[in-house]
Amino acid sequence: MRPLVLLLALALLAGCDNPFAPALDRSDGSGGSILGDQRQIEGVFQNFRQSYAFRDSTIYGQLLAPSFSFEYNDYDNGGIVDRWGRDQDIRTTHGLFQNTQRLDLVWNSVISSVVAPDSLHAVVLRNFNLTVTFSASDVVRVDGYAKLTMQRQAIGEVWMITQWTDASN
Repeated sequence: MRPLVLLLALALLAGCDNPFAPALDRSDGSGGSILGDQRQIEGVFQNFRQSYAFRDSTIYGQLLAPSFSFEYNDYDNGGIVDRWGRDQDIRTTHGLFQNTQRLDLVWNSVISSVVAPDSLHAVVLRNFNLTVTFSASDVVRVDGYAKLTMQRQAIGEVWMITQWTDASN
């Protein structure tokens, strides 16, 4: 009886693709991607949200131009304006991603937007809600405003953030 079962199993598997070596996905990638099209301003915000949701510094890093800077008011030092560059921002964000259980970023209304359809430069002020879950008993909620300055090399190219100004109080 055993040889018959084995033979029957081999016959069934002979017509199937190898389950341990699935075929390559040759689709064009247009169906179902969770990432946005960074050639659109809204795609930048979608990818920003997804980088936080998946705590993925690779996605996050692809949003930032080489000349990127983050600017904020340092209220612990009398409210002086402080800033840091791309490398420090990626290190800081990576640390946030590694030390949290969950990050929920919601981009709300666009307060102001300066961008023409054929422009290579954009400035968008938008409010957001960020819920940072360190543990079940340690959850921090932040509501604020982000002013993002973006550039692209040419029409049809991806937008990259050149400056993020924390416009929160």
